[in-house]
Amino acid sequence: MSQFSFSHLGSAVHIMSGAIRKQDFLTYFKKFSLIESTETSVTLGVVSSFHKDNLSKKFYDEIKSAIVSVCPGIEVVDFAVDERIDVRPETEVVDCRLAHKNQEKQTKKEQVEWVQIVEWVNSRLVSDRYQLGNFIVGPSTQLAHAACDAVARKPGASYNPLYLYGNVGLGKTHLLQGTANAIRAKHKNLRVVYTTADKFLTDYVASIKGRSIDKLRERYRQIDVLVLDDVQFLAGKKQTQEELYNIFNILYEAGKQIILSGDRPPKELTELEDRLQSRFEWGITVDLGEPDYETRLAIVQEKCRAREFLLASDVTEFIAENVTTNVREIEWVLNQIIAEHDLKGTPPTLENVALRLSKLSIRSLATSVTSSRTFRSTHCSYEDLIQAVSGHFGIEIRTLLSEDRKKENMIPRQVAMYLLKNKLNYTYERIGNIFSGRNHTAVMYSCKKLESVMKKDQQVVYEVNVIRDKLGI
Repeated sequence: MSQFSFSHLGSAVHIMSGAIRKQDFLTYFKKFSLIESTETSVTLGVVSSFHKDNLSKKFYDEIKSAIVSVCPGIEVVDFAVDERIDVRPETEVVDCRLAHKNQEKQTKKEQVEWVQIVEWVNSRLVSDRYQLGNFIVGPSTQLAHAACDAVARKPGASYNPLYLYGNVGLGKTHLLQGTANAIRAKHKNLRVVYTTADKFLTDYVASIKGRSIDKLRERYRQIDVLVLDDVQFLAGKKQTQEELYNIFNILYEAGKQIILSGDRPPKELTELEDRLQSRFEWGITVDLGEPDYETRLAIVQEKCRAREFLLASDVTEFIAENVTTNVREIEWVLNQIIAEHDLKGTPPTLENVALRLSKLSIRSLATSVTSSRTFRSTHCSYEDLIQAVSGHFGIEIRTLLSEDRKKENMIPRQVAMYLLKNKLNYTYERIGNIFSGRNHTAVMYSCKKLESVMKKDQQVVYEVNVIRDKLGI
């Protein structure tokens, strides 16, 4: 039985790099050193306690499996923080990220960006991370998501063509690729092509040079679903537009599904031919608007869950309140926060995140750090407020948030709702979600009711002001 060695470690890391999702690997795997080994056990050195905890809790099985595959006698794998890992000689430390790059090079043929569906027709590989099921649906995207779901269930029958439009970063590509994934899962016999206007232009030019336009058109007859992203980039390309018009007619008349996206509605794509604009409108045209606060908050929470990264509620709310432009910007900000935590050990506190957003010029936060309603010196969150009201009136939090209708519980509940609305500026809908999913009209009534009581009862005014003083709001 051989003892686990440094060469074994290098081989094991190579196996891990191919078995673990790239995003997770780059986040949680940095460097390994070999601290101690016997014929049955091994202790790996890692760069920080953060990595030690995550590797042992989330990836232990994968790591042990890789180690056992190169050294079958190993029964126990342990981790320890190696404070000298960055100053050890390179021959004593395995750079896991370099191993992952080598793995990517070896599997490049399997991970090419474009694959051939039928001869002369290429499709861009669709990412598995884009699914209709993990798309956060809000008021501004509800119709678009429902239309995509209907198309995925019955391609060519429900809405044909389906045209989605909206500004950058609002989720068009997620919905398009999610729909392509759903169609492939539900209808395995259908040939689905997902491409961009730029790639379509490139293929068209290549077919001109090869004098094979008729062949290209004939090959498109063989596909069942065409998903074309960013059609606005065909503006001014008259010959390419004419070819898309011909292919559109071929597919449409054959009952094949067509899904398109652009940054504007078809009528505003003035540099496209009128007949092409008209065909884009034959089915259903749906816009994607900017997500509201509640949707942005859900997106932040989902992105953190997917990355297995924990953020305090006041931090997630602060990001949702201040990063308002688009979903892509939210993801970019989270990547910055996670990278700083991973590489520098910077904790994702409200102060640090506010500073990070200011440096990234997301908003001019330098002067609002102490004055913004979302960033007071007390950092008051709704949990803080609920806790304060509960303690002041001597009522359990679960009772305060429940639908209990006892008279002695009504005033405390109304006070909490009133303060959330008038001092923390929460919407009626958001407050309703906190209080057992109440309807927003019920929350509105409670707030108005307390305002009426406060006009007549100075004792209630006093109680409200005491709670405000405690919270500093």
